[in-house]
Order: sequence, then C-alpha cells, then structure tokens
Amino acid sequence: MLDDTDRRLLRLLQAEPTLTNAELAASANLTPSRVFRRIEKMQAQGLTLGKEAVIDWSALGYAVEVSLRITLDKTQPRAFDDFIAAAREVPEVLEIQTFLGRVDVRLAVIARDMTEYQQVYRKRILTLPHIADIEALMHLARIKSNEALPL
Repeated sequence: MLDDTDRRLLRLLQAEPTLTNAELAASANLTPSRVFRRIEKMQAQGLTLGKEAVIDWSALGYAVEVSLRITLDKTQPRAFDDFIAAAREVPEVLEIQTFLGRVDVRLAVIARDMTEYQQVYRKRILTLPHIADIEALMHLARIKSNEALPL
C-alpha cells in the first residue's frame, strides 16, 4: 500500500507537520507536484487525518489531570450510548476511551486546581448517567507521549 517514498513523506510530516509542500519536496528529493499528488492520495485513502495544534494545557493554567476509570451499569441497554453522549458535553473531558473488561470507559479530565476538579467531579462527572463504579487516578507526569508511527 505504501512505498518507500510515501513512508519518507509521512516520517517528514510526523517530525514537522508545518513543512510546506516545497520544503517536503526538497527534503524528499521530489518535485512539489509529485509530493502534492502523493499527499492528496494518502488523504483520500484516509491515511492522514489532518493537522492539529497540540496545546500545552499546563501553560494555560490547567495543573490537574485525572484519569477516571468508569464501570457502567450494563443492565441498562443504552448505558454506553447515553454515558458517552453526556460525557462528550463536559468541556473538561479531553479524552474518552472505551474498553472490554472490568473497566468500561476511561475519561481524561483537566482542571486548573483541585478545587476546580472537585467541582467538575461533583457537578459534571458524578451526574453522568449509568455509572456503577468510578476510580480516579491522579496524573503525576507524562513520561512518553508520541503518536508518531515507526514508518
């Protein structure tokens, strides 16, 4: 599906997503038109999902990050759908993951401090539907965070 040139372009984009088409072409020893066609083809195939800005939440004053592991009341037929729909509406929830196993859902929640976190937890999280059990894990440090693939 991908040839060496495609992989090289993806490696370059992962390392520096702000590279212009001309810069990509120079780095990959290709013409700008060839790079454009290859990037466009990978986008059409759904290999690249777009570019995004990664914001350092702590630089904006968010000092608390908590991972909530939630078990849902699965006796309710719409437990997952209702819970996820409601959780999406909580602005402090950065990420929602679902699992198979004892834990059904994990939420990544941010707050400026512990007082704000307690308010978010009590007023927004605990009011989410179908929660059977919840466990909070306080985030201390991010050791590795990398979405780049080994291409």
